[in-house]
Amino acid sequence: MNSDNNQRNGAPSAQGGDQQRKNNKKKPYYHKKKHRNRDRANQNTEAAKAVELNENTKLVSEEEEDIFAPEIGDTTPSVTVTIETEDDVNKVHITGVRFKSNGKVYHFDKGDLDLKDGAFVIVETARGLEFGEVAYGDREVKESSLILPLRPVVRIATDEDIKHNQENKQKEDEAFKICLEKIMKHGLDMKLIEAQYSFDNSKLLFYFTSASRVDFRELVKDLASVFKTRIELRQIGIRDEAKIMGGLGACGRPLCCSTFLSDFVQVSIKMAKEQNLSLNSGKISGCCGRLMCCLQYEYSTYAEETAKTPPVDSTVKTPDGIGTVTEMNPLAATVKVKLKDKPDSAPVLYKRDNVTLISRPSKKEDIEK
Repeated sequence: MNSDNNQRNGAPSAQGGDQQRKNNKKKPYYHKKKHRNRDRANQNTEAAKAVELNENTKLVSEEEEDIFAPEIGDTTPSVTVTIETEDDVNKVHITGVRFKSNGKVYHFDKGDLDLKDGAFVIVETARGLEFGEVAYGDREVKESSLILPLRPVVRIATDEDIKHNQENKQKEDEAFKICLEKIMKHGLDMKLIEAQYSFDNSKLLFYFTSASRVDFRELVKDLASVFKTRIELRQIGIRDEAKIMGGLGACGRPLCCSTFLSDFVQVSIKMAKEQNLSLNSGKISGCCGRLMCCLQYEYSTYAEETAKTPPVDSTVKTPDGIGTVTEMNPLAATVKVKLKDKPDSAPVLYKRDNVTLISRPSKKEDIEK
C-alpha cells in the first residue's frame, strides 16, 4: 500500500532508483573526449558554412588577387610578430674600470661624473672601496647585456687617494716577505704569488698556487696576529700565475696575458691542427704549460682560407690535366698537384683559382671499411 502511494506521489521505486543511478553514473573520460571532439568538429563545420553563405563576406583586392576576409566565424588564431629595433632597446651609459694595468675591465655606473680615459677613481665593490683606473670613460651598451644594478663610481681620486694607494703598494711588498717566512715556518707546500691590500686596509689577500689542497688555517691565524686585519688566501691556476708574474714567450716578446690581454681566451688543439703547426706540446705551449693564447689570433683567417682551398688527397682539374692535391697553402692560396698523366714528375704548383675541385678525399671510416 505504501509502495503504491509512493509511486502515485512520484517517489522512485527500488527498481526505478537502480535505473536512475545507472543513468547518473559518471561516464568515462574517453567517452567525454569523444563527444567533445565531435562537438568541436561540428562547430568548425557550421562556422565554415556560415563563412561561405554569409552575405557580409568582404573581398579585398590586392595586386589583382581576391583575398577572403570573413567577419564572423573565423576561428583561426592570429599571430603577432614584433621586430625589435635599436631604438626600442634600452641602453645604459657605463664606464669601464680596471684595478691592474693588464687586468679585466669591470662595468660601473658613472652617474653624473665626467670621466676621462686613464683617470683614477674610487669605486664601490663587493670588497669595499677600491682604487682603479678608467679604461673608457663613457660607453653606451644594451641593458640586457649587463648584470644590474651596477655599483657606482664614488668619486674621482684625489691626491690623498693616490698617495694612500702608493703606501698600500709598499705595505704589500712587506706583507709578501712576511708571508713567505710564515709559509716556510709552517712547512706548507704552496707557492706565494702576490699580496694585495684593499684600499681601505680592511682586508689583506694572498694569492698562491699549489698542486694539491692546502690546510692553511694555522697560517691565517698567524698572519692575522701580525697584520691585525682580515686575512684571505686564494688559490689560483697556473695561467693566472703567468699573468701576474709575467715573462717572455717563445717569440721573445713579453707574455700576451701580462701585457694586453684583459681576459684569457679559449684555445684548443684544433687551432694548431688547422694552422698546420707541430703538435709537439713543447712548441705550442706557453710558460704556463697550457696552449699558447696566440694560437687563437689567426685561427679564424686560417679556417676561412682553408674552406676555400681544395684539401690534400682531393681530385682537381688543372690547366695541364687532372691530378691529386699533395700539399696546400691556404694563406698563399696555392696547391701542389701531382698529375695523373705524369706520375713520375714532381708535383706542380698552381694558384687556387686556377684549379677546379672534382671530388674530396674519402673519409677515414670509408677507407677502413
